[in-house]
Amino acid sequence: MKDMLKKVFKHWEMFLVIFLILEFVVFGAANPKFLRPQSIMNSIVNYISVCIISLFVTMVMITGGIDIQAPAIIGLSSIIIGVLWSDAGLNIWATVAIAVVVAALCGALSGFFVAYCGVQPMVVTLGGSFLYSGIALMVSGMSATPAYQGIGGFPAKNEAGEFVSFRFLGKGNIFGIPTQIVIYVVLILLCMWILHRTKYGERLFLIGVNPQAAEYSGINTRATIMSTYVLSAVSAAIAGTLLTANVNSAKYDLGSGYTLAIITAVVLGGTLNTGGKGSIIGTVLASLIICILRYGLPLCFGVSTQNLDLPIGLILVVVVLGREIAGQHMLSHLFKRRRKE
Repeated sequence: MKDMLKKVFKHWEMFLVIFLILEFVVFGAANPKFLRPQSIMNSIVNYISVCIISLFVTMVMITGGIDIQAPAIIGLSSIIIGVLWSDAGLNIWATVAIAVVVAALCGALSGFFVAYCGVQPMVVTLGGSFLYSGIALMVSGMSATPAYQGIGGFPAKNEAGEFVSFRFLGKGNIFGIPTQIVIYVVLILLCMWILHRTKYGERLFLIGVNPQAAEYSGINTRATIMSTYVLSAVSAAIAGTLLTANVNSAKYDLGSGYTLAIITAVVLGGTLNTGGKGSIIGTVLASLIICILRYGLPLCFGVSTQNLDLPIGLILVVVVLGREIAGQHMLSHLFKRRRKE
């Protein structure tokens, strides 16, 4: 059993590909409607926020950290866009820029406490989640629109001097492919380049493996760690913008239930929760697995959408437990070899 787990985790990305194919086979056999390309693309669009954020949370976790505040920043970004556009009368793209800057500041604040003050990432980002949710609620109170209704009516057509409309981000298509999926693919390529083709990416892995050794080698570990939280927060702002454009509503609690799915996507993708190992491709595959699972279970087996967190949580526990067992087996095997030598 342990040998099998060791082999599975050694070729984890291939296992994810097989698992994804099995999902299509099982759900497709249960309900042929599942295999409609348009329906599959719509399911990915509905889940695109988790897919995008998980790319950048992967970088955070590679350094040995964790970020559970991203869903709160989604809501904060969304309501900033809504209030500044609807009540302050600013240009919609100016509000998006402001939301991204505010999100970056939120990420920098949390990253500062983690990197420079030595506070545990879980504690910092948990506190940040409550803090930024509270700020989002305060901003929502500044609007003439009641918080529970959300701010809607965003421009569906290009305004003067604009290349594309705001709603195009959420509902548009590029060569028949939803705009959000195109943006997601671009971000995947960007993250792969950053993580696997730049010195910055090398630093992230070195910090995750051994922070002290990375510091001695001349890497500014604190600034690098802090930057990962900034990137994660900016990705949450991008996700919040796309989600707001998609549902045509700005709300302070938008994305509030995404925490479990984001962390599961990163861990299921092969990123160690202790840092030092991870891949963008693995995270993408895991995100798609969860996305298809959330789409297929209600459609093919009638599972209530309220119960979809149960299989996701179960997957997270099984993956972490399996990785722990495999890791212990590899460690004991190493000790046995050394004793023989």
